[in-house]
Amino acid sequence: MATKQASSTTATNATNSHKGARPSRTLAGNAQHPADPARKSTLALYESAIKLMQTGKYEKAHEAFSRMLGSAPQDLADRIRMYIAACVAQIGKGSNSFQTHEERYDYAISLLNQGNYEDAREHLQQILLEEQSADYAFYGLALLASLTGDPDTCIEHLAEAIRLNGQNRLQARMDSDFDGVADDPRFTELLYPEV
Repeated sequence: MATKQASSTTATNATNSHKGARPSRTLAGNAQHPADPARKSTLALYESAIKLMQTGKYEKAHEAFSRMLGSAPQDLADRIRMYIAACVAQIGKGSNSFQTHEERYDYAISLLNQGNYEDAREHLQQILLEEQSADYAFYGLALLASLTGDPDTCIEHLAEAIRLNGQNRLQARMDSDFDGVADDPRFTELLYPEV
């Protein structure tokens, strides 16, 4: 009797292996073959766009999702449209209109504190494009350079900030964000020129 069950199990397995030749079905329809190179490429782009969203870079995520929408498989296209809508909502909600350069500076410093160095740099440089004598923007760029390990740029921007406004020298003496360049003799000379 045990042999009959074994042979029926073998027959069932043979039938299932024959059925296995058909593509798997999911709730979304037929599953795609995972070895499809175009799908793998789209999935990699999709994942990178989601990471951009997770870091708050909604404009860049929106661009990435929009680029891949035309060539995306149908099962991903619906999700991509959903993420595009979410990006648009976040961009609209978080669109920053600054009344003054100081407001833009405060925003740039908040980005800097969150580790969004490139976004902070863009805002600080935008201030300088509109107001070349904005000492606080040079100061912010000096902070950024110190935090990112670029002592030459830090000293250069800090020197300009101090040239435009001597109060920046006193501020820099107390600012722990300059710890990365504190041992640099140029930094000491800049902050304590009388010594």
